[in-house]
Amino acid sequence: MAVFFRTPLTDTLAFEMLDARLSSGTDFDGYFNIYGREDELTVTWTRGISAGAFKEQVTDALRSTWQRARFWLVYQRSDSRIDLDINEIRTAAIRLSQGYCETAVVTLSLLGRTDGESDLELIFVCFREDSDRRNFRARYEGKFVPDK
Repeated sequence: MAVFFRTPLTDTLAFEMLDARLSSGTDFDGYFNIYGREDELTVTWTRGISAGAFKEQVTDALRSTWQRARFWLVYQRSDSRIDLDINEIRTAAIRLSQGYCETAVVTLSLLGRTDGESDLELIFVCFREDSDRRNFRARYEGKFVPDK
């Protein structure tokens, strides 16, 4: 199935949305993953971890990613738009960004334990150079990207 990268959020808006969810007191199951050519990091939010501890781990990982790749595109996955599964979008983002130097693909899922109304699923595609980010947008954003 083809992937469609929709108009991205600003990173500021993405962080505001993340902060609002983590500060809401709602119970979430959380998953955070950074995939880079040379490393991968996964953080899960299970019942034994506080929202603050999960947020701190995610913040530290995002800060580390920003030090290597400062130019980000942030996409939000939504059931209401009938988007593909976040893992399918992640796989496509990894495949499409491999041609760029020192990219990272970050996925973040916060899924409500009682309902899906406050779910948040974000995909960050992080580039070392702004020209790579602009190129990615021109090539893939707003267009259907076929499976390999």
